[in-house]
Amino acid sequence: MEIHPIRTKADYEAAIAEIERLWNAEPGTDDGDKLDILATLVERYENEHWPIDTSRVDPVDLLNYLVTDAGHTQAELAELLGSRSRASEVLNRKRALTVEMIHRISTEWKVPAELLIKPYRLKAA
Repeated sequence: MEIHPIRTKADYEAAIAEIERLWNAEPGTDDGDKLDILATLVERYENEHWPIDTSRVDPVDLLNYLVTDAGHTQAELAELLGSRSRASEVLNRKRALTVEMIHRISTEWKVPAELLIKPYRLKAA
């Protein structure tokens, strides 16, 4: 596949197919570089065509999505937050995220911190 800007849905679909083919490419190889470039182009196309209103993202809903649908696990979250009970309390809205927790999640899972620092409701004790 020749790499070029993604301008149409067909371009987008072809880039996604090529990304899937290259998914396990080693970083620093020709295929790894191609994967990196295509991922950047796809991200740009998606941001332009399907922007996400980040002002409406709830931090706990985002964490639940990351744990249930985006390839992470509650055990991984527990490791980041210090314990399984702490992760469970956060996911069940019984404990608020701290700055340190937000920093760890943002750094390790590459989640923009601004999506995690928003106020959200907790369940009453």
